[in-house]
Amino acid sequence: MVPVTSLLVPILVSAVLVFLASFVFHMVLPLHRNDLRILSNEGEVQDALRRLNVPPGDYAVPAARTSADMKSPQFVERMKKGPVVFMTVSPGGTYSMAKPLTLWFLYTIVVSLFAGYIAGRALGPGAHYLQVFRFAGTTAFLGYSMALLQNSIWWRKNWGATIRSMIDGLVYGLLTAGTFGWLWPR
Repeated sequence: MVPVTSLLVPILVSAVLVFLASFVFHMVLPLHRNDLRILSNEGEVQDALRRLNVPPGDYAVPAARTSADMKSPQFVERMKKGPVVFMTVSPGGTYSMAKPLTLWFLYTIVVSLFAGYIAGRALGPGAHYLQVFRFAGTTAFLGYSMALLQNSIWWRKNWGATIRSMIDGLVYGLLTAGTFGWLWPR
């Protein structure tokens, strides 16, 4: 068994590598440029939402609170008529990437922390590179990818965007696995 405190270097190095890889995937390569579609009338949509004074939050239209509501003729008709919308409304103002990037980096540390914890509980010092790779990589892949499926299953998020993000997660998992294998305590 290897304590997590002995894995601080691979935790931080893998988090930095994943952070840099995500920058390349999202800012340099064209992989995610079409994940979100752009409305030709987005100004009109913004004006309509502004006029309706929709507060920040997550919404579904039409929405039902209970399974009985989902069976009501009004709800069924609105579903048939469409469109069906799942949306997140955020307040206006200047946008800064500082907070999301900080939260993303903290998330990469948390995923690497769990990868290190699980590998450290399963393996001892001097474990073979591929054993460390397997435990850390599987855990990191799960942390970066598997929960993304829920968004396509329940909220109708574009499957292509979900699969591309899961491929990102696979690369992040491989980077984490390689880092832990490389820096594992001897």
